[in-house]
Amino acid sequence: MFSFLRRKATPAPAPAVTPAPSTPATPTAPGGWLDRLKAGLRRTGSSIAQVFTGTQIDEALYEDLEAALLMADAGVGATQHLLGELKRRVKETKATDPQAVKALLVEVLTELLQPLEATLKVDAHQPTVMMVAGVNGAGKTTTIGKLTRHLAEAQCKVLLAAADTFRAAAREQLSVWADRNQVEIVSQEGGDPAAVCFDAVKAGQARGCDVVIADTAGRLATQTHLMEELRKIHRTLGRAMDGAPHEVVLVVDGNTGQNALAQVKAFDAMLGLTGLVVTKLDGTAKGGVLAAIALWGRERAAQGKGGVPVYFIGVGEGLADLQPFDAREFAQALLD
Repeated sequence: MFSFLRRKATPAPAPAVTPAPSTPATPTAPGGWLDRLKAGLRRTGSSIAQVFTGTQIDEALYEDLEAALLMADAGVGATQHLLGELKRRVKETKATDPQAVKALLVEVLTELLQPLEATLKVDAHQPTVMMVAGVNGAGKTTTIGKLTRHLAEAQCKVLLAAADTFRAAAREQLSVWADRNQVEIVSQEGGDPAAVCFDAVKAGQARGCDVVIADTAGRLATQTHLMEELRKIHRTLGRAMDGAPHEVVLVVDGNTGQNALAQVKAFDAMLGLTGLVVTKLDGTAKGGVLAAIALWGRERAAQGKGGVPVYFIGVGEGLADLQPFDAREFAQALLD
């Protein structure tokens, strides 16, 4: 399911290197992505789905649903939006069966989440320069490794920039992924992160790379001096290549719930995010935060700003556990 479309042979123009769209009609093998997604979201979804095990549609059901959504870290705003839309549709359809109401909730949640769907395209520039940020422990470097693997399998030439120059383990981890994926890496012990990124972009241009991915040091949004370093990297990438970075992607840990939304807001204000990857959704009870992120994105769009889509979600350590985000698939898995 998770694959990148292969480029056409030259001289034909190259199509976007994008995740193949999921096909709902295709049966899912045991242990496949949908099974893993459902299993990963079980802790989040079980309390929500339990609301619909009764026989009556009454105020008590809506109160229980409100509590379940808040416990899932959907946030007050998204919870009120979902409840308001659900009540309206129940009234319109005259639904009386709890399972029918649950199906309506799937539709409402899907519509809220749909603006988060987007395809990561890497064929508009050569190279496409991606800057990846995130706090320590979010799974940033592992996500870069998985993404690199899929890009390499799609016949993209990838170059990695180890811009976390002060943490040896970060460089070593990225080097392992570079070796495993047979891609090149620009690394420098104790050097200036921005200089490493500059050199990587220049090297990517000289070597005809399709994608340059910069792995930046993990830091909290409250660490002002480190966040300023991210700004410096962002500016330096722009000096290395006009328009770069073309993608500014934040990796957030789904286990952190509303704190993940706070990170999104802070990093967006600092860097201007173009996309998200939400990791570690397996086993979390806080997967409802995607609804909160979606509502924030809707408010952002109303202000005339571009959206910040969720390019991928992760539900495990395996390579196949990083998949394109699909709103309906997520809503159905959450409430199954």
